[in-house]
This record gives sequence, structure tokens and C-alpha cells, in this order.
Amino acid sequence: MKITYFGQNAFQIKSGQTTILIDPFLTGNKHTHVDPNSLNPDYILLTHTHGDHVGDAFDIARRTGALIITQTDFADYMNNTLPEAKDCHAESVNFGGTYTGRDFTMKMYPAWHTDARLVKGLLVPLGTACGMALTIEDKLIYNTGDTALFSDLKLVARKRPVDLAMICIGGHFTMDADDAVVAAEFLQAKHVIPTHYNTFPAIQADPQKFIDNLPAGSGLLPAFDEEFVF
Repeated sequence: MKITYFGQNAFQIKSGQTTILIDPFLTGNKHTHVDPNSLNPDYILLTHTHGDHVGDAFDIARRTGALIITQTDFADYMNNTLPEAKDCHAESVNFGGTYTGRDFTMKMYPAWHTDARLVKGLLVPLGTACGMALTIEDKLIYNTGDTALFSDLKLVARKRPVDLAMICIGGHFTMDADDAVVAAEFLQAKHVIPTHYNTFPAIQADPQKFIDNLPAGSGLLPAFDEEFVF
């Protein structure tokens, strides 16, 4: 498969005939120069409602017809109420549930993180943030989304170790780099990409220092916007 990291928690994964975007915060993301109009995903996965994760999802979905997959409450809100999501379609999945798409499956896990969105001047709680375990090409990829460290991350690796973990390290709003090392251990991660760092002043972190604290050879630090093969 081919993976591109755009910074924050925004990824593109291409496998077979399928293109997946995760949390496509592109406009306003200083790490990426990609034009959202140049992306043509089949699926858009959203870990939660915050703007630095939803990003350009609605505009991309309207243009391409991509299916948005997210936690049940947010999906239902998009499909019925949220003005910004007009003409988009969201698939509802909840914790423990699995969505089967073309060339992949996605199992949803909880994340310890708040999940409210400003709608017409009101802060509206929209369910709970999540992490997502994707099985693609017989590899297990886990994206933590935004989360604190918690021991149930061990359950993701209950049947098999995680081949690639995308783990937030920025602190302040999520776990920091020290906790992320423990999260990588809980996930039994063979490879780890640090996420959610250095986009805003509050989440400054040294990704190389984080990688140096992981088992040798497990840390990956892909250049932003550059596709790599995994």
C-alpha cells in the first residue's frame, strides 16, 4: 500500500483500487501544501468532530462522492442536521463495530478525548472520539486519533500486534511523547508514526526524540506530503 502523511492526523492510504483519507485537515495545516481539490478518495474516515480533524472532509466528500465513516452520533448528525455536511453521506459505526469497505475493514475503538463541535454558536457534544483499526493487505494499522493514554489500547493488539500505529505525541490536548511510547508498547506496534505535533504552539514536540525512545527500527518519520510504500 502507499501512504502519505499530511501532518496533524491527516493521512492518505492507497491500496488496490481504493483511496482512504483519514482526518483530512489540509486547509490551514502548515505542514502540507496539498490542494484538497487534487485528492479523490473513495472513503473519508473521521476520528472525531474537532476542526483540526474534520478539516476539508465535507468539501472533498461533496466533490468526489466519497463516503464519510465516523462514530454513530456524528454520522447521524451529519446526515440529518449539520448544515456544513449538506449533500454528504456518512456511514454510522460504533465502538466494537466493524465496517467492511472495498479492499479494507475498519474496526472502531474508543479514544479518551472530548468531542464537541460549534454549531450555530452553540457547542454541541457529538458522541465520543474514537480510534480506528484498519486491516489492509493483511496488515493491521491503528490510528489513535486524539487520545489520552489508557490501558484498553492493549485490546487492539489482543489477537495480533499492530503493524503500523499512528500515535499522537503533542501533549496538552492529547497524550504526550512519553505516554505515546507506552501506547506503542500496549499496541505491540512493529512500526510507529508520530502524529498531532507542532501544528499549533500548544502541541510542540520533538518527533525524533520520540522515535529514539522506541525500540530500534520501529519509528517512522515520513516527510510531509511524500508518499511512501508500506
